[in-house]
Amino acid sequence: MPRILMERSGEMEVFARVVQEGGFSAAARSLDLTPSAVSKLIARLEARLGTRLLVRTTRALTLTEEGEAYHHAAMRILQELNDADQAAAGGAVRGRLRVNASIPFGSMVVAPAIAVFLERNPKLIVDLSLTDDIVDLLGQRTDIAIRMGTLPDSGLIARKLGESRRVVCAAPAYLARRGTPATPEDLQHHDCLTFNFRRAWPTWPFRRDGHDMQQQVTGSLIVNNGETMRQMALAGVGIARVGLFHVAEDIAAGRLVILLEDYNPGDLEMISAVYVGGGPVPLRVRAFIEHMVETLRQSPGGLST
Repeated sequence: MPRILMERSGEMEVFARVVQEGGFSAAARSLDLTPSAVSKLIARLEARLGTRLLVRTTRALTLTEEGEAYHHAAMRILQELNDADQAAAGGAVRGRLRVNASIPFGSMVVAPAIAVFLERNPKLIVDLSLTDDIVDLLGQRTDIAIRMGTLPDSGLIARKLGESRRVVCAAPAYLARRGTPATPEDLQHHDCLTFNFRRAWPTWPFRRDGHDMQQQVTGSLIVNNGETMRQMALAGVGIARVGLFHVAEDIAAGRLVILLEDYNPGDLEMISAVYVGGGPVPLRVRAFIEHMVETLRQSPGGLST
C-alpha cells in the first residue's frame, strides 16, 4: 500500500500562496511563517515531484510550464477541500471574497447588498473594489466582478443577475437654458455627456415607427464613470444616458427629467456576474451570486431579473 503523504495539502497551500502573493517573503507574512520555512517547503515539494515549479530572479518569480499545470490543479483541489470542510461544518461560507463592481452600481446596490450578506455569513471577509475600468480577474486576484452592458468574448463564466433600463435625462435648469429636445435629431444641438471608455460608442440608440436608429451625439464633457456623469447632469452641464437604477430617486424628486421616452427602443443594460471557470465554483462565489440575484429581484428603481 502506498505511503500516505500527509503534507500534500499543506505544500499545495504554501505553493498557491507564493504564486498569489508573488514572492516567498510576502507569502511567508500572510501565512505567519518565515521566508526560509516557505523556501524549504517549496524545495521539498519540487524534490518530491521531481521537477521545478518556480523560477526566481532578483526581480520576479515566474511559473514553469509544470508549475502552471500544478498550480491549476492545486487551486482546484484546495477549493474542493475547502468546500468539503464547509459542508462538514454545516455549509458555513468562510474565507475571503474579492469583489469588483462599477462605481455607481457598486455604491448604490452592491455595497448595501454586501452589508446584508455579511450579516448572514459572519465568517466571511469581503474585499470590495469599485472602478468603472474592466479588471483582469486573474491578474488582480478577483473572485467575481459585477459588470454592466454587453460582455466581450472571453474565457470567463458569466451569470446574468438582472437588467436595468437606460434613460435619457437632464436637469430642469439645463432644459430651461437650452430647450427640451423633441426628437433624437434635436440632440445634435445639445451638450450630451459621454463616456471615455474604449468600448463606449459615440451614438445613442432610438426607435421611430418600429425602426431602430442610431443618433450621433457630442458634448463638451466626457467622463470615465457613471457617478460623475450623474453629478454633471444634476449640475445642468448636459444631457445624460444612464441606467434608470442610478437616477430613479433624482427623477422621482424632480432633480432630473426623462427625455425622448417615446423613442426609447427598450434600451436595456445587462447586469452580469463574471468569474473564472475551469473547476468547481467556490461556495463563497456561488453564495454571493445567489444573494445578488435575490437582491435585484427585490430591488425597485429600474432593476429587474
